[in-house]
Amino acid sequence: MLLSLSLLAALLGAAPTPPPQEFRVTWLGHAGFEVVSPGGTRLLIDPWLKENPRAPEAWKDLARLARTPPAAILLTHSHGDHAQDVHTLARLSGAPVVGTGETLRWLKVPEAQQLTVNVGGSTRIGDVTVHAVPAMHSCEPDGRPLGYVLVLPGGRSLYHTGDTWLFGDMALVQELLHPDIVLLNVGGGRYGMDPRTAALAVRKYFRPSVIVPMHFGTFEPLATEPQAREVLGSDPRVRWLTPGVAASL
Repeated sequence: MLLSLSLLAALLGAAPTPPPQEFRVTWLGHAGFEVVSPGGTRLLIDPWLKENPRAPEAWKDLARLARTPPAAILLTHSHGDHAQDVHTLARLSGAPVVGTGETLRWLKVPEAQQLTVNVGGSTRIGDVTVHAVPAMHSCEPDGRPLGYVLVLPGGRSLYHTGDTWLFGDMALVQELLHPDIVLLNVGGGRYGMDPRTAALAVRKYFRPSVIVPMHFGTFEPLATEPQAREVLGSDPRVRWLTPGVAASL
């Protein structure tokens, strides 16, 4: 009886289990995302919007969008289908832009708003630590594209692969940062890894609980959505997001 009362007292006095940390993720079409942390830190990744045929219409008005500035804009590389709107968004919103110094200068991002990083570097934005990791692609003017891993204080992490082919150092991204969520480039064509190669990259290097396909179906010769679903659709971890609709991940 005494033991039971002691156990009950211990249970009643135990701290409640904290709710699981989640990112709120909105796909903006192609490789663009809005990511919001539990603490309200709002980040835009590769926000190509005005000429993006898959971007929601409500997101194409850059002046309206800039009236609620993000905590930062993260840029993986300089190609137009990722970076075309970054200079305008930066100028209108005053938000800092994260990327390599060479790329940000080439895009004429205002110097005071350049938050420069390089492979292996990290920076804290609100309650999110942003890690810059390699990607295997091309980029003007320095040839250094990036991926990003966003880490919350409790450890939950989200990896935006950027445009890339699979590469051996993905194993180190897993070992060091163990992403729970992977925003996965699957478009293929002439520009990067196709759905089958992307599936191999996850199978070989990562152990995520959630996989979000991206960079497909926007224009030829990228893989179409049916082609991507044919390869990835049987994996229960895959979440097919609808542009403009937020998901808790």
